[in-house]
Amino acid sequence: MTQRIPMTPTCLEQLRTELKHIREVERPQNVQDIEIAREHGDLRENAEYHAAKNRQAELSGRMQYLESRISLAQVIDPETIDSDKIGFGAQVTLLDTNSEEKVVYFLVGEDETDVRTGKVSIGAPIARALLGKGVGDEVTVKLPKGVHEYEVLAVEYKRIP
Repeated sequence: MTQRIPMTPTCLEQLRTELKHIREVERPQNVQDIEIAREHGDLRENAEYHAAKNRQAELSGRMQYLESRISLAQVIDPETIDSDKIGFGAQVTLLDTNSEEKVVYFLVGEDETDVRTGKVSIGAPIARALLGKGVGDEVTVKLPKGVHEYEVLAVEYKRIP
């Protein structure tokens, strides 16, 4: 059985929007670019033609990727989850016990990961260490920068920005 891919409703909509944009805007433009480049003559030495064909391959690959992700999507809406344990879609507030800094992470799917905004893939080491924990629990995470210890301050399930 093929493994489902967890994602939020927002992520699914973003993937669908990107796929639609590629199909309706980028691919037609690429086809036009190829036709224009063909008119310039000898295809063996035609850089525009080769660039357009490379772009065509990139677009085709991205479309296949998006179609696959959409077809395997297991949409999980964090707003419908009522739990005090950390799982997919949780907004987790942690206290780094080494630095006394508070950090907030959102546990999301691979396609939603954005470290700058605190969106961490459910498969990342810190997310895996947090799964199933609750407020007051302490978590030790081995990261590339060394071992970090955190205390879970809050677990919330709400719309992920």
